[in-house]
Amino acid sequence: MESKPHQTKTQRFFIALIPPDQIQAEANAIRQEFADRFNSRKAFNAPPHITLQPPFQWPVAMADRLTATVADFSSQRAAFAVQLQGFGAFSQGVVYINVSPSDTLMQLQADLSQVLIDQLEIRDRNPYRSYCPHMTVAFRDFTRSAFEQAWPEFEQRPYDATFTAQHLTLLIHRQRWEIYRSFALQ
Repeated sequence: MESKPHQTKTQRFFIALIPPDQIQAEANAIRQEFADRFNSRKAFNAPPHITLQPPFQWPVAMADRLTATVADFSSQRAAFAVQLQGFGAFSQGVVYINVSPSDTLMQLQADLSQVLIDQLEIRDRNPYRSYCPHMTVAFRDFTRSAFEQAWPEFEQRPYDATFTAQHLTLLIHRQRWEIYRSFALQ
């Protein structure tokens, strides 16, 4: 009788910046507006965030190695200001709060991506996609007709906020995306 190879249980993770409570509440109010007015609720599957490393599979048994790598990386980085300004859209069906792509944010993301490749062999599934920082407020279940109705309004709607990014956050997908662990920036 042939035995099956041992299969390691994996989970989906991603790494992000989570804004402070006040900005999370504002983003959730905008998400709720999309839910109420346009029947788009999928953005609620994760806390408001700015993705630094898109979702990837990782063995649960090796979670300590993942957290140690992210902790070491974040301990060598300083907290920095993040500017949110207005709204943007990706293809019809995704609306987001614009994140100004500061040199600090862009370098942090590039360096994190390289560390994850070099130390853990974690790669973006689409390595040719350029990084566009954003905070999603409507996607996936946002229909084309709802987008066509909402986008002219949100394209012109003002939004302006600044916060200090003080942590990198590792999220895990269980029934929905949850915070697994946060790592302080210095």
